[in-house]
This record gives sequence, structure tokens and C-alpha cells, in this order.
Amino acid sequence: MDLHARYPALSDLKARARARIPHFVWEYLDSATGAETITGRNRAALDAVLFRPAALRGEIKADLSCSLMGRDYPVPFGIAPLGMSGLIWPEAERLLARHAAKAGIPYTLSTVATRTPEELAGQIGDHGWFQMYPPRDAGMRDDMLRRAREAGFHTLVLTVDVPAASRRERQTRGGLVQPPRLTPRLLAQVARCPAWAIGIQSTGMPRMRLMDSYADQTRTGPLPSTAHVGYLLRAAPDWDYVRALRERWQGKLVIKGVMEAEVAAQAEAEGVDAVWVSNHAGRQFDGAIASLDALRDVRGATGLPLIFDSGVTGGLDVMRALALGASFVMMGRPWHYALGALGPQGPAHWHDVLVKDMESNMAQIGAARLSELAGRLATPG
Repeated sequence: MDLHARYPALSDLKARARARIPHFVWEYLDSATGAETITGRNRAALDAVLFRPAALRGEIKADLSCSLMGRDYPVPFGIAPLGMSGLIWPEAERLLARHAAKAGIPYTLSTVATRTPEELAGQIGDHGWFQMYPPRDAGMRDDMLRRAREAGFHTLVLTVDVPAASRRERQTRGGLVQPPRLTPRLLAQVARCPAWAIGIQSTGMPRMRLMDSYADQTRTGPLPSTAHVGYLLRAAPDWDYVRALRERWQGKLVIKGVMEAEVAAQAEAEGVDAVWVSNHAGRQFDGAIASLDALRDVRGATGLPLIFDSGVTGGLDVMRALALGASFVMMGRPWHYALGALGPQGPAHWHDVLVKDMESNMAQIGAARLSELAGRLATPG
């Protein structure tokens, strides 16, 4: 089957994924928070970035390679963390880690994934990043760092834009609770999705295995439906927390969820290696500005590498972010839409869609290298 004929764009993968995974899982994956107006702002900001088409440039063979934090990559994009990834598709973490290792791109394991760092130790190759929701307890924090390091993860991503559980009304209405359990209502949805159900039957109902290993250090009692055991462990980090991590983590350190120029400038002063500009794809705060608008401000405040996410739906969006100063682009949901649509074939197909889209569009604007993208903007960024 020619996957490009049937699923040439992310919209095609989304439509198939929605039909193949239970509704409550879809609502968890696809929802934002509040009225979800931020989703539209992310899209509008990307759509507003236009390039000048080029003529008479001869044949353009695009070089998509780039460097980030001292490492070379064949393409300027990777896999962002997504909590409870294995709920979206059985063994999602392993499938994505294997693809990243084969393709030579970063894979970021979430603190609240359904697999632990140790379970992915033999599958991430040299491309593992570990995303940390900061534990309050210093001993727990240091133990997580040790486990990630010993499992082969070389880059630490500290997420700083989740001071409290967001409401995510669609997710709540969908019926997902933490830890996940199948109520009669949800079982009826599962019955309509046999491939998902068979996979989950073989792996067991997904749980946050890393967090479960520290569960005896949490308080007891019910959690809000959009929260989970991880929220019981988290601190709302400050600069002292960043300094402590910088002292204890010998690899590269990235701060994720930065939308303010002054925070990026301070991160550089504190010895952080890169800043990740993100509004959490609208999943935390519906009143935020578009992530791309923040990228413009942050780029002017620091010389650090900038990673970008939120709202990316294709290779042209990757180009837009790079043209406005991003050094690298990460995506979470699109990889999972691809898994939901195509299972184990999904990540490689989505990767190929991105590459083909970038190659075609770079030829249209006469850019052979990523460094030429900014010069082809219709209006300078």
C-alpha cells in the first residue's frame, strides 16, 4: 500500500487515528484547555509567516541537516514528550524511541510516560532526552536524574510551564481518570477499536510507571480528573531549582515552556544549554500568546539555541519556525496521530511526510540550506 497516496498530510493521519482509538483517548490527545482559542492563535501565527517564491534558480536539492548543542542531525525536527504516550497507542514509547534511534533524531521521554527510562535503555541509541517535571523532594529528584543518566539519556529537559493542573474540559468530558480505568462507558468505546484493544490487552492498562515507583512518597486521596500522581510530587521551580539541576546534571540542560525574553536571557546566564519556546500546545493556558510570537521576542534576548513547538502540522511549519530564529523543532501530537493511524508504520511515515514537504517547499523558495530560510521571508521576521 502506498501510504503517501492514502495519507499525504497530517489531516489524513488525524482522521484515521480518530477512527481507530477510543473517544476518551482521542479527547486526551487532541484537546487543549478552556475554549481552546490558543489552538487557533498558534495556527494563525504560523500561517502569517510567508516566503517569497523563487524562479530561475535551477534544480534545488535541499540539505536538511543541522547541528544542535554540539550534535549533528539529518533533519531539524524531533519527538517531543507526551504524557501517557502508551495510552494513545500500545507501546508508543518503544515505537517512537526505536524510530528516533534509527532516524538519528531526538526522542524525549516524559516523566509521566507509561515506560521508565530503564525500559527504553536498549532502544534509544544515542538519541535519548529525558523530560522532567520537577519533584519537590531533592532525593527523589536526584534519583530520577541517576536513573535517566544510567539508562543512556544525555539531555535533560526541565518543563517549567506547569505550575498547576490545567482543566482540559474536553478531556474531562471524555471520561479519562487517573490512573486510567475502564468504566462501562469507556469499555463501550474500546469495543469499537479492536486493534487498540488487542494491543492494550497485551501490555496491560497504561500507568505512569516511573511515578508509580515513587508513589509511596505521595499523599493519599483522590486527584482531579486532569491531574495524576505526578502532580503530587512536583515543585513549581524557580531559579534555585535550575541551579541545583545544573550542578547535578552533567549533560545538556534545556528549559522547556519559556515564553518570556527575560527568562531566556537569565537561562543563558545560569548555564542552561538551550531554551524551548512552547505554550504547551495550548494544553495549559488558553490565554497565552502564540508560541511563534514568543519565539520572535525570545530570539532577540539570547544567543542560546532555541527549540520550538506548538501547532506544527507539516514541513512548511518547521521552515517557518526555523526562519524566525528556531534552531530545532519538536512535535508531540503529530507522531501520536501517526501511531493511532498506522501503528508501528506511523512514525516512519510521518517523518517521511515532513521531509518530502520540506524538500518541496524549499525548492519553491529557492533555499538549498536551512540557513537560507530567513532570507526568503516575504517580510523579515
